[in-house]
Amino acid sequence: MNQTRMFLILAWLMVATLLWMAWDKEQVPAPTTTPDSSVAAVPGATAVDASGVPSMAAVPAGTTTQPEAVAATPEAAAVTVHTDVLEVVLDGGEVRQADLLTYPSTADDDSAPVRLFAQDAANYFVAQSGWVSQTGAAPGHQSGFALDRDALPAGADFKLDPGEEQVVVPFTWTGPDGVSIRRTYTFRRGDYAVQVRDEVVNGSGAPWQGFVYRQLSRVPRALQKSGPLSVEQYSFQGAAWFGAGEYDKRKYDDFIDDGPLNLQVTGGWIAMLQHHFFGGWIPQADQPALYTLKMVDGRYVIEARGPSFSVAPGTNATTTARLWVGPKLVANIQSQQVPGLERAVDFSSFSPMATLAGWLFWVLAKLHGLLGNWGWAIVGLVVIIKLVMFPLSTAQYKSMAKMRKFQPRMAQLKERYGDDRQKLQSAMMELYKKEKINPVGGCLPLLVQMPVFLALYWMLSESVELRHAPWILWIQDLTARDPYFVLPLINVALMWATQKLNPMTGVDPMQAKMMQFMPIVMGVMFAFFPAGLVLYWVTNAGLGLIQQWWMVRKYSEEPIKA
Repeated sequence: MNQTRMFLILAWLMVATLLWMAWDKEQVPAPTTTPDSSVAAVPGATAVDASGVPSMAAVPAGTTTQPEAVAATPEAAAVTVHTDVLEVVLDGGEVRQADLLTYPSTADDDSAPVRLFAQDAANYFVAQSGWVSQTGAAPGHQSGFALDRDALPAGADFKLDPGEEQVVVPFTWTGPDGVSIRRTYTFRRGDYAVQVRDEVVNGSGAPWQGFVYRQLSRVPRALQKSGPLSVEQYSFQGAAWFGAGEYDKRKYDDFIDDGPLNLQVTGGWIAMLQHHFFGGWIPQADQPALYTLKMVDGRYVIEARGPSFSVAPGTNATTTARLWVGPKLVANIQSQQVPGLERAVDFSSFSPMATLAGWLFWVLAKLHGLLGNWGWAIVGLVVIIKLVMFPLSTAQYKSMAKMRKFQPRMAQLKERYGDDRQKLQSAMMELYKKEKINPVGGCLPLLVQMPVFLALYWMLSESVELRHAPWILWIQDLTARDPYFVLPLINVALMWATQKLNPMTGVDPMQAKMMQFMPIVMGVMFAFFPAGLVLYWVTNAGLGLIQQWWMVRKYSEEPIKA
């Protein structure tokens, strides 16, 4: 039967797609140092072009490429900042450690919080910022800035106390020629975006020229493996950036091989993405910067270089950026009002699929606001999708009923024409046309649901909102697999029952055998899928079974005689 063959093609295509996603994981190589001189460790003294962005011109002979080597102030001591959502260790030029206090590493009650930034060798990830001057000294990210104790109130402990809305941490650098740079970190209650403001004050008798750089440096983290279809194994890990209205990203194993990045941007952002969390710099929207990628001492670095300033004697200049240190919370990211920043929630590399996943999450979030449980929100989403697709489903069951009605005639045609496939196809098409049968009408809803299913898969896998979110009883984490495989077994039973409602009379024996194995194949695959996704599929299958039972009773007719 052509309809069964089409269903098999679509079903096995779905299986093949899921298998491809499982095997096409992000392979993170061991970091290596590149000898390419075009990717120096820290920006050197460069010319200032008319755009206000430091150029990629070669460093003049005899000029150091390490701005910290010309810093006049002693290295800053690290301080610890504690807010309601973050615990951060930083000095003037580097955020060395960041714990996300409301996100435990595991679902255990005594779990330590997720540590996004760290300096240990296995999970090295830091945010850095410094200055380079063409005319004199400047503070780098490794040394130069010192805590400005004169700007602190007595007894300051950098802890967000009850009733306070922000914590301010001031640093300063003073050069030998009277130029100073004041840097201020501002942490706000409930906010994962840290404001970093720099003010250059030229107290010398000559113009001062220089530029700021902001970068993220990391070693790829070891991925946790919880099964052959573990989502973290193929969730995107690497650098991402947004500029000129376009989003782009690069995996670690393509970091250098895909060529240099030399992008001038005004109003964009750079980031290092991982599953559920990311760190990113958001430069001031009206100031230009040059985005680059490089390898430094075996570490992967993405940098925003600029803007450049020429500060006249007795004047000052300021530049502000935000440093995102936290989870991929859609609502919080959107509240930053930064163009393209929502793409950091990397639902898919395929833009239409990412857009569809974003729409599904919007509906899911609204349902969660009404129901208060992400599991029941998924059930509600299935109900809405079923209602939207009800006209298609009705057409599907009508088509299936007609196919069953004329099955004896189709069997007669197969017997009459035997191996003459051309005449058989011609006779079948004549029958379809005469009786107004759509041979692929029963497969249309499945075809429409495939992109929805795949978009939902990415959405549930990437949504940190569902991380460690319980549903009922044994399901305590919708982004992890069902620990007792209850939902996959229920899905097998529902698919088997659905098949029994559609007896495969007259179907090719090989096709019938493949159809019988489909529930088992899907059940094995779903055993390794996130419980939230299997809950979606089980709910969909359960409602589909009820709908099909009702439609069969309504539209079924006795087969006509051959």
